[in-house]
Amino acid sequence: MQTIDADTHLIESERTWEFIDKEFLRHKPQLLVNSDPGATATQREFWRIDGALFPKRFFDFDRSGTTEEAREARSVDARLAHMTELGVDVQVLYPTLFLIPISGKPEVEFAIHTAYNRWAADICANSHGRLRWAAQLPLLSMDRAITELRWAVEHGACAVHMRPYDANRPPSSTYFYPLYAEAERLNVPICLHAGNGSTIQSADLGPYPECVFPFVKLAPIGAFHSLLISGTCAKFPKLRWGIIEVSASWIPYLFHDLPPRMSRLLGRKLDPSYHLLRDNNAYVGCQTDDDLPYVLKYAGEETLIIGSDYGHADTSSELEALRHLSKMNEVSERAANKILYDNPKRLYAL
Repeated sequence: MQTIDADTHLIESERTWEFIDKEFLRHKPQLLVNSDPGATATQREFWRIDGALFPKRFFDFDRSGTTEEAREARSVDARLAHMTELGVDVQVLYPTLFLIPISGKPEVEFAIHTAYNRWAADICANSHGRLRWAAQLPLLSMDRAITELRWAVEHGACAVHMRPYDANRPPSSTYFYPLYAEAERLNVPICLHAGNGSTIQSADLGPYPECVFPFVKLAPIGAFHSLLISGTCAKFPKLRWGIIEVSASWIPYLFHDLPPRMSRLLGRKLDPSYHLLRDNNAYVGCQTDDDLPYVLKYAGEETLIIGSDYGHADTSSELEALRHLSKMNEVSERAANKILYDNPKRLYAL
């Protein structure tokens, strides 16, 4: 059985910024190293971007079960060999640094996002089709974002990585409609990954561990809720959506909350046969510690995907998640095959 790891990560390195256009070299991130021998893994290295510091390691990546050469794709062959060892045929790559906003300046955003895309495209071009990537668009400038999307798709991108509240707007904002129309035309999905693109919320909450759950994990769920209740998904009926790395345990709540909310507050009654995920081309990344038999009663077998969070070491990370799912007795072989291959293949048009 073939498998697609629907959520893995690249860790940005100094090589990433070698792809910055010469016109924007003044915005090139600088790597600063803390020489304090007592510094923890997350205190050891920082990127200086636009006068601000960002940890290179949001987590202790050395505890992820991956090597630096694989997670930074310094050696594509090493990453492919590890994938084979894990029984994974294809990985879809998401960024690490860009799970949060880096700069509110359109020119800085454009410089570093386009450098990331060219780096990711270069890596995947040498992977024999086994590595695919989600484009990071400069959404503070919509014209540039659409131009970059076209470039990305031409060079192998299979999705758009969009953070909740990118450009300080909910994804239901009409500001994003030109992007959605072009993504629909190009047959690439919009994927809301765990994270947050709001510079306002980021400044208010700061780097506090207690803020990770509401800021990083709940934000994609709320963002998807806004897409549904606003009717945005219905306006782009062929566009596919991914909600990535926030488990799937919230799906039953969505099915209980939305119909009465839309009926009582908006005067819109949903047909009993209407399916909130399937009828909106939406796919949700599940985890092996979800109560999958219960979740599947609501989600159905056609809407769940799974990722390992390869390269990271947070609460969503499970290096052998795909292998574990294939052996779970409580999930039928048919459902497991769809989650592991058919559904992500359809989401990413692989």
